[in-house]
Amino acid sequence: MKRMIAGASIVAVAVFAAGLLQRDAFAADALPTRHADPSRTSVSGLSSGAFMAVQYAVAYSSGVVGVGVVAGGPYDCAFVTTGFTTGCRSGTPSGALSLAAAQGFEALGQIDPLRGLSQMKVYLFTGTRDETVRAAVVGATRDFFAAAGVPAKHIAFVGKVPAGHAFIAPDFGNACGETAPPYVSHCAVGGHAYDQPKAILQYIHGPLKAAVTTLSSTVRPFDQTPFGSAATSLDTVGFVYVPKVCETAAGHCAVHVVFHGCRQGAQSVGSDVYKSVGYNRWADSNRLIVLYPQVVTTSLLQGNPEGCWDWWGYTGPTFAVRSGVQLSAVKAMVDRLTAP
Repeated sequence: MKRMIAGASIVAVAVFAAGLLQRDAFAADALPTRHADPSRTSVSGLSSGAFMAVQYAVAYSSGVVGVGVVAGGPYDCAFVTTGFTTGCRSGTPSGALSLAAAQGFEALGQIDPLRGLSQMKVYLFTGTRDETVRAAVVGATRDFFAAAGVPAKHIAFVGKVPAGHAFIAPDFGNACGETAPPYVSHCAVGGHAYDQPKAILQYIHGPLKAAVTTLSSTVRPFDQTPFGSAATSLDTVGFVYVPKVCETAAGHCAVHVVFHGCRQGAQSVGSDVYKSVGYNRWADSNRLIVLYPQVVTTSLLQGNPEGCWDWWGYTGPTFAVRSGVQLSAVKAMVDRLTAP
């Protein structure tokens, strides 16, 4: 399958300009080694972050146990769907065509063997008031994973919550049906606040211990520059939450990666995602390290004015495979956290 590489060429020419546009990094240490289990990584995300979570799960399926997709489409959607990115937001993508694309990359050895997908747990969410990424697109993601061998009993499809385009937090954000910054909302289901981080983590990892009321640690910034340059749209700083119990090898912890959506990185919404959505409270009591990698907005010339993760090729034609600059950067972060 041919890829359009013009965007990548433009980015390469504008590396210096991209560096000028990066926000100043505040004090951040190197991402630490925390001896987490490399075979139990899980991922989730909203919107472009959901597309990215799918790409990560497919590219590195041998070490991923589950994926949470909040308003996101199937693998390689933009290149197998009529209408390119528009078709992947409001059209009718084909899960079967996405699987065929993945099979092509598998045959070339550019992603992990697809048989790894059959062992995953997949959580899918679409809000009934989401006009940004329509329900049919998320349905195609379900079709993709089903066609790839994920048993129906291992796919959860949540599609009746009257939510807009947002992460759903139990006690933070906008009213349920809104689609507005910081793209975090709170919704009631059955008379109770819907806790999406709990729903995702519990579906992937099984029954959880109760969330803590007081965190044992704090979210810390880390230096992302060793993992990617301005040309990859990576911010200079990412964030990580490491529960106290996970600070040593004896913690036997796992890593969960949270990919923010467009205009939802720390550059745009501050700490609203990495502190307020609610992942950390569940991670603390369930031996999970939460990684919050960050991308930033760039100029239109550089291809990422909305601060999105790359799911259509602005960083180059390899964006959806293991050698993609953003995917490989996040994988290197996970490898650092899971190093023995």
